[in-house]
Amino acid sequence: MIIIHAHFQINPEKEEAFLEEMDSLVEASRAEDGNISYDLLRSTDKVQAYTMVEIWKDTAAVESHNASSHFISFAGRAPEYMAAPIDVQIFEGTKVER
Repeated sequence: MIIIHAHFQINPEKEEAFLEEMDSLVEASRAEDGNISYDLLRSTDKVQAYTMVEIWKDTAAVESHNASSHFISFAGRAPEYMAAPIDVQIFEGTKVER
């Protein structure tokens, strides 16, 4: 399982456009084969700060996602929304059953 945290610091004037863009990205990404979850979370203590938490079945699913038209489209427009560079963290893990 691959877990990705993508941290975004958004320009305040671009926040509404960013959220609209993310709606379509989230919907399309959740429909992809190999996607387990894809959620945009808003920080509770920092303004205009968001984290995309992605969980994928495997590396092949991530590679397919990164090559998808919806992701490429977002990646091309992302810099116009940002107040700071995107911080991406990638983890490999397994689900713990309790």
